[in-house]
Amino acid sequence: MPVDSLERYSRQMRFPALGKAGQEALCKSTVAVCGCGALGTVLANHLARAGVGKLRIIDRDFIETHNLQRQILFDEDDVASNLPKAEAAARKLRAINSTITIEPVVTDIDHTNILALVSDADLILDGTDNFETRYLINDAAVKLGKPWIYGGVIGSEGQTMTILPGETPCLRCLIETAPPPGMTPTCETAGVLGPAVSVIASFEAIEAIKILSGARAALNPCLIMVDVWDWTFRQLKIANLLGKVDCPCCKGRKFEWLEGGQGSHTTTLCGRNAVQVAVRRDEPLDFPELASRLASFAEVRHNAFMLRFAAEGHEFTVFPDGRAIIKGTNDVTRARTLYSQFIGS
Repeated sequence: MPVDSLERYSRQMRFPALGKAGQEALCKSTVAVCGCGALGTVLANHLARAGVGKLRIIDRDFIETHNLQRQILFDEDDVASNLPKAEAAARKLRAINSTITIEPVVTDIDHTNILALVSDADLILDGTDNFETRYLINDAAVKLGKPWIYGGVIGSEGQTMTILPGETPCLRCLIETAPPPGMTPTCETAGVLGPAVSVIASFEAIEAIKILSGARAALNPCLIMVDVWDWTFRQLKIANLLGKVDCPCCKGRKFEWLEGGQGSHTTTLCGRNAVQVAVRRDEPLDFPELASRLASFAEVRHNAFMLRFAAEGHEFTVFPDGRAIIKGTNDVTRARTLYSQFIGS
């Protein structure tokens, strides 16, 4: 790589543990960022500025005003423009660093597509807000032998753990089953503080830089737990779990989430009074045709990325792949009925 192209990273390369060789490794790396909300925007921002060669930004959602409190790549213009998070993030990141490749993918991560989404990545990063997707990432990472970094934040608390399949415990070694719906706090019930997000995402990002630059000896082997309000910091030693717990994933090689035996295509969304209905289609939806069909009873707006309308007290956001986010209900059955009524089966 020409020396001139590395000049923008000169202050970073002066850090002895990274140096020119580490920077060149970063520039050749590919990272899949799963989720581009609070954690994902901070992660993508750090890694784009650090010079990671390719970032694939994967997210299923669109931007709302309440996201702006903590999702640092978005602004009010993005809300007004009806942009999906992945696309809006990609536009910002390209303005930050035009020398790297940014690939936005507007889709829901599930067992049918995750292997294709992460197969060429050197590292998978968790920017999600639910355990269903995290267990899916864990299955894929263990099966492919790819490192991934778990992170989660709620209220003022957050935690993160670096997972190297075959070398460290995986997520299911630590938490074998997902908490039942409604049994854990959400951003709606407990709130979430932007600085807590930034702390955890920054821990994830520095671990990512270590992995990608070849500095694995410097990785933290613990589950890190931080509360920025109470100012507590704990590290839970977990290395002894590897091979000593009856983990169905990394020990039993049972990939229940990846095989579709766990999880659902229709899910309530964290703190949103909304349900996502995912319907896989062979061809993208024809937005102009759908808009014409709905126009007699609803005001419809659409662009290349999404179509939006309101009907029967619910707000619909529809994506080209057939997915829809239906606001105004947490009832999955009701959401499926509304989907069939207005969008079709």
